[in-house]
Amino acid sequence: MDDLGEALTLGRGKLRMMGGGNPGHIPEMQEIFRKRMLELVQDTPDEFDRVLADYDQPAGSPAFREVLADFLKREYGWNLTRKNVAITNGGQTAFFFLLNRFAGKMAGGGQRKILLPIVPEYIGYGDQGVADVELFDGRKPLIERISEREFKYRIDFENLNANREEHGAIAVSRPTNPSSNVLTDNEIAKLRELAAEEGIPLIIDNAYGQPFPGVIFPDVTPVWDENIILTMSLSKLGLPGTRTGIIVAREDVIDDMRSMTAIVGLANNNVGQAMARPMIESGEVRRLSETVIRPFYKKRAELAVSLAHECLPDSVPWRMHQSEGAFFLWFSFENLPISCRELYRKLKDADLVVVPGEYFFYGLDKEKWPHARQCIRVSFTQPEEIVRDGFGILGKVLEEVYR
Repeated sequence: MDDLGEALTLGRGKLRMMGGGNPGHIPEMQEIFRKRMLELVQDTPDEFDRVLADYDQPAGSPAFREVLADFLKREYGWNLTRKNVAITNGGQTAFFFLLNRFAGKMAGGGQRKILLPIVPEYIGYGDQGVADVELFDGRKPLIERISEREFKYRIDFENLNANREEHGAIAVSRPTNPSSNVLTDNEIAKLRELAAEEGIPLIIDNAYGQPFPGVIFPDVTPVWDENIILTMSLSKLGLPGTRTGIIVAREDVIDDMRSMTAIVGLANNNVGQAMARPMIESGEVRRLSETVIRPFYKKRAELAVSLAHECLPDSVPWRMHQSEGAFFLWFSFENLPISCRELYRKLKDADLVVVPGEYFFYGLDKEKWPHARQCIRVSFTQPEEIVRDGFGILGKVLEEVYR
């Protein structure tokens, strides 16, 4: 994070920052947010004063939670009220609360873990346990070769082995950060059934998915019931600086989240809720996701895939995960002569920052699986000239490494 932050905020030299999850600056969305900020300042000064000068409830603004519950009920028919919605200080905080709520040392003795049905999984979950225990039990995916240069991860249900004695919850992201993998409706249905059978919740991280910001390329069906905990975020809409995470769950889970917020941080950031409420209330957020945000990232993804084919050497045995959403391409390099961490350092020395893949393979013994040391994550959200330069650097460094 230090390297990513330095590259993004300080612009150190010509360093190409293609490692972080910062959203792109989409002109249409930036203009909407500017107008909304001016509206708060000029047209609704009383609301502006409340946003900046008053603590909100620990669960978040009642008005925002009501609007979001109504939106999801209207769009998908989910039986929700504001009592099913809690706000947190970003999605990372939401998962800190949830992971420690459902895993770790149990009050009655023993401990339970979070089952990750498919690894690699989001790096931000990795070190969130408050006790000195391993929170995760990960599973290797099945790897399907789509073409000479593409592959896709799928859940290996035959080796999942979920049970309530060992697992406090099942957790997945959709689309998956880092790989951009999108679990199919069939995979989600099987996980949903398994979680219900074991009496444990299914946590779905929807930071990039439907209904907003909609950075998900296949057609999928969003799902929720009282055994599903759905997390969302305003970050990928273009508001990462407001640190606004969202949890949609049954009421007792929301009560726990509210209590955790009160203890850890008293209240949440008001600004993101105030900025986004009108577009959610009107339903405009779905139109913007479908007609502005998704096409922006789809175009960036297509450019990145094209540049990979153009810049990465034919002599190098590289493959990328099928591009299905989120902000990244995920590369695997067969028989990589060095570790992905060493590749990361060589790329950084050449003025390109990516993320070494081994950090995403937690919850399993990655030392016994070469694939876990042969991957990198590359972001394509930066301006086109940076992405072009970055892939050029990646190609040159890989050629040297495999020489």
